[in-house]
Amino acid sequence: MDQDLILRPKGRTTLSEASSETGGTESADRVADVLLLFGRSDTPLGVSMIARSLSLSKAVVHRILRSLVSRSLLQTVPEGSEYTLGPAAMALSARAFSQVDVRSVAAPVLRRLRAQTRETATVSVLTGKERIYLDQFESPQEVKMVVDIGARLPLHSGASSRAILAFLPGSFIDDAVRDLRAMHPDLDEDGYRHELDQIRERGYAISLNERNTGAAAIAAPFFDAAGNVMGSISSSGPAFRYSVDTHSEHGELVAEAARAITDLLRA
Repeated sequence: MDQDLILRPKGRTTLSEASSETGGTESADRVADVLLLFGRSDTPLGVSMIARSLSLSKAVVHRILRSLVSRSLLQTVPEGSEYTLGPAAMALSARAFSQVDVRSVAAPVLRRLRAQTRETATVSVLTGKERIYLDQFESPQEVKMVVDIGARLPLHSGASSRAILAFLPGSFIDDAVRDLRAMHPDLDEDGYRHELDQIRERGYAISLNERNTGAAAIAAPFFDAAGNVMGSISSSGPAFRYSVDTHSEHGELVAEAARAITDLLRA
C-alpha cells in the first residue's frame, strides 16, 4: 500500500479549503497539519514524506520543522535526518490527559472487571515517556496485588507499560530498548520487539514475575478519539492464580474492558 495513503486522513480537504472553512491562516493550518501528521505516525518522519503527505514543497516543510524544533515540539532523530515529537509536545499531551477525567470514566468498567476476574483492576495513563497508576479497585481475595497510585513507572517493563508502549511511535520503543539494555546488557532485543508485535496482534500484554516476584498481570490499552494510546488497564494478582491455560480468556476480558473505556472517551 502507498505510504502516503496510510498517513493521509480519509476525507481530507485541501489546505486552502481547510483555511477557508476554519477561518485560520494557511500558514497556521500547515503547521497544525504537520503536528497532526506526527501524531498519527508510529515512525519518525522526514521532509520528503511530510511534503508528499501534505502536498507541500520541501522548502515550506523545512521552515515549519525548524520552527517546531526551536520550540521543542519536534526533535531530530539522533544521527538521522528524520523527526519525532519533542518534549514540549509530550507536555501538551500530559496536560490534555489531565483535563480528561479518565478516572471517573474508567471506574465503573474497572469495578466490572474486578467482579469478573476477582483480581485487582487498575488504570494507568501515559505522561510524557512514563506512566502513572491513576486508580485501582482491589481484589476481594485475601492474597492480592496492590499498586502505588501516582507512582511514575518506565514504559519498558510490566504488562501495563508494554500495553502502552506497543502502540506508541517507534522512537518511544527505541528509547525503551536503550534504557532496558542499560539495565540488562544481555537483552534479546529482537525477542523484545517481537513481543511488542504480539501485543499489537492480540490486543493485550502479559507479565509474570517481572516487576515483582510472585506477581502477574494482564493489561490492554485504551485510546482517545484520534486513535492515540492514552493508557492501559490491567488485572493483576499473585502469579499462582494466572494459568497459561486461562490467559486467553482472562486477556479477552481485559481487552474488552479497555475497549469499553475507549468507547466512553470517544462518546
